[in-house]
Amino acid sequence: MPAFITESEVENLALGYLSDLGYEVLYGPTIEPEQPAQERQDFGQVVLVGRLRNALGKLNPQASGESLDDAMRQILRVDSPSLVETNRSFHRMVTDGVSVPRRKPDGTQGFQQLRLLDHDDPESNDFLAVNQFTVLENKNHRRPDIVIFVNGLPLAVFEMKNPADEKATAKSAFKQLQTYKQQIPTLFQFNELLIVSDGLTTKVGSLTANWEWFLPWRTADGKTVAPKTELQLKTLVQGAFDKARLLDLIRYFVVFDTSVAPPVKKIAAYHQFGAVNKAVECTLEASRPDGDRRAGVVWHTQGSGKSLSMAFYAGKMVQHPTMENPTVVVLTDRNDLDDQLFGTFSACQGLLRQAPQQAQSRDHLRELLKVGSGGVVFATIQKFFPNKGERYPQLSDRRNVVVIADEAHRSQYDFIDGFARHMRDALPNASFIGFTGTPIELSDKSTPAVFGNYIDVYDVRRAVEDGATV
Repeated sequence: MPAFITESEVENLALGYLSDLGYEVLYGPTIEPEQPAQERQDFGQVVLVGRLRNALGKLNPQASGESLDDAMRQILRVDSPSLVETNRSFHRMVTDGVSVPRRKPDGTQGFQQLRLLDHDDPESNDFLAVNQFTVLENKNHRRPDIVIFVNGLPLAVFEMKNPADEKATAKSAFKQLQTYKQQIPTLFQFNELLIVSDGLTTKVGSLTANWEWFLPWRTADGKTVAPKTELQLKTLVQGAFDKARLLDLIRYFVVFDTSVAPPVKKIAAYHQFGAVNKAVECTLEASRPDGDRRAGVVWHTQGSGKSLSMAFYAGKMVQHPTMENPTVVVLTDRNDLDDQLFGTFSACQGLLRQAPQQAQSRDHLRELLKVGSGGVVFATIQKFFPNKGERYPQLSDRRNVVVIADEAHRSQYDFIDGFARHMRDALPNASFIGFTGTPIELSDKSTPAVFGNYIDVYDVRRAVEDGATV
């Protein structure tokens, strides 16, 4: 592990890692106003408008110049009473696009969505890292260490501290960012990720995260955990700022919890990001015509964000083109857990693209599931038990139905006359996935028979090491 002397050495190391990932790297003063390579009209301008305009034109070739100008105005004038509300509005633009008027061939007025990012082809975007980026706002003159721009939009900010200074820690870098949010808020209207580092400790968090929710990113490839001897800064940059993974993280792993005011912005931790992506791959495989409909089990220890992982998974599944607008059924075995999980999903409607619905009775459940496509439906397993002496009726024979079982190991999975039998009667071609906070017992043969083997394991030891749980 290298020994650092100055803050600039840590900064330069991060820039080197970003350059290796294919980012263009520029020194902030070279693009300041009145410089030969100027990209800013003044120090209050935090978006590189030339790059943004070029990207909009490239990603939306069908759009007229007037439409591109309209999109630019909307992006640059996002404004709400609070910083987080403004950020939420901008995030919606990043994921959904910007709606601009368009005159149809018949002369009537319509609308079209213009993309800010190309999420499917990372190399179609412009990735830039700028160090020492000066911002002047309300007489506050501040210079964040590194700002990451994608298509001219400042989506991430790095703040470094001197590792040789005992008082200059990653936590003091976090405090510095809180000051920046107060003094130069315009920069953070567009923010997706905040990173703090003192060379040894490196963590990532959201715009609204407290220090406790700034967490390490411990995988460089999204699959394997990096050894403790690996420099955290290197692992985080390679893991979270790989172009494809960064776009994936922004698109599917950011939610705004609207159950509180102002909303709380939450981003996936590395274990959630990796597990959900593996779970999606396993589900796509299980739901194929020749699949066995058993996606597997995700075991993430209690307190590590399992409910949110389930919401991330559901959000990515409902938007996956291969699934063709699936129906997602979320099952629990207790009413209080059903209400709790329903609350988590309800707070993530932006990601789910719809409001989840909670079955109030067996008849209501049957009504909710007799749809041609779509829907996120919550129910307790008891609602899948038929009346005595009857067989549960088939509700849908579609293959694009995904059943998510919470605490999968804890309920009845009897294929003869138990839960599994009734689920198969109701949804014969659905795929099943289980999420649990406790390990499956060695003597438990039913859980793997219904759901398949482990997809991902995040145990107490790793959660404590990461600070994800106490």
